[in-house]
Amino acid sequence: MDSPGIIEKPDPYAALRYPEFRSYLGMRFFFTFAYQMQAVIIGFHIYHLTKDPLALGLVGLCEAIPAISIALYGGYVADKSEKRGLLLKVFTGVFLCSLIMLVITTNQMHAYVPVSYIVPIMYLMVFGIGIARGFFSPATFSLMAQIIPKKLYPNSSTWNSSSWQAASILGPATGGLIYGFYGITATYSVILAFIAIALVCIFFLKPHPPTYIPKESIVKSLTEGVHFVFKNKMMLGAMSLDLFSVFFGGAVALLPVFANDILKVGSEGLGFMRAAASSGAVITMLAMTRFSPMNKPWRNLLIAVTGFGTSIICYGLSKNFYLTLLFLFMEGAFDSISVIIRSTIMQLLTPDEMRGRVSAVNSMFIGSSNEIGAFESGLTAKLMRTVPAVVFGGSMTILVAGITYLKTKGLMKLTLQEINDQQT
Repeated sequence: MDSPGIIEKPDPYAALRYPEFRSYLGMRFFFTFAYQMQAVIIGFHIYHLTKDPLALGLVGLCEAIPAISIALYGGYVADKSEKRGLLLKVFTGVFLCSLIMLVITTNQMHAYVPVSYIVPIMYLMVFGIGIARGFFSPATFSLMAQIIPKKLYPNSSTWNSSSWQAASILGPATGGLIYGFYGITATYSVILAFIAIALVCIFFLKPHPPTYIPKESIVKSLTEGVHFVFKNKMMLGAMSLDLFSVFFGGAVALLPVFANDILKVGSEGLGFMRAAASSGAVITMLAMTRFSPMNKPWRNLLIAVTGFGTSIICYGLSKNFYLTLLFLFMEGAFDSISVIIRSTIMQLLTPDEMRGRVSAVNSMFIGSSNEIGAFESGLTAKLMRTVPAVVFGGSMTILVAGITYLKTKGLMKLTLQEINDQQT
């Protein structure tokens, strides 16, 4: 029996005590591992073939266009569908796209097919993965709410984000090392293996009935999700802030240029540079299982975005490989704080029957802002050279945070519970 007057400490492993949530984390980890490996390899390989920084930006654009275009419909389908079956279809599609990229990047294919054909095919497969992602994000967001009690949403969001970041550490580093030592064919073989493991993890999830049965037209259903987000000031503000900050701070897309031309550390160094940001993120997220940033979320969110922009500027100006790793580590740490705050706000403030559609709106704001930001970085690098482009992006991120602060001073002192009470 608990002693009176003793406050029970929160259990940092509470969400992990649910077996289905552990299977969910396994699915997310292995898929993200493969996805991050593929992202770093596609960028480096295309830059190796073209020597054009704009080509790196086009990779992000090819994924963002379908992901944004299909996002609302993907959210509608996720709300009215059984989530496990939908995820099986999504992962199968990604597996087939990756298999095609494995085939077209082999040495034998390079001997017979010119680069002018190989690069467009890679863009096309990235486009296909973008379509799959339009369904993946709302499906996983909705599924997590079905396997974890509401009181554990903050804890599950932290572990979910930590799993993603851990995979983002290992994926780029592993991809860069395998590509550097064994070549692109071996790298894609490992990518396919991890996608297959993620597929297996899905079978350990239970089928969950749809949380929403549409009784109106698809247009009205989609409009309801958009209206809900735009009426919720906290949710809309967080999405908008992240959209513009990541749009201007998408300088990570230019890492292959830094690795190849400025720091001259090759694909192996590129893997460690990509992993440095994720290392900062996962270490910070693990710390946040005990020290939550949700006491004053809006204040902490603006501080994190400002730190993110400052780290981007420092990384752009650095000429030393180890200093660059440090600044990328800091960039990941600050970014992780905003991820936790944002995802917790979304989980707590979204009704169960609208999770897919709200997640779809979030994907349009945030999920594709990385890819659009990558295009912006590639374009500005083409116009004003790489280092000025990165410094410009970081400066604009800080400016966005400053403008947001001036517009939302009333939210600075509010706790998450107070903000939640205002929305209800």
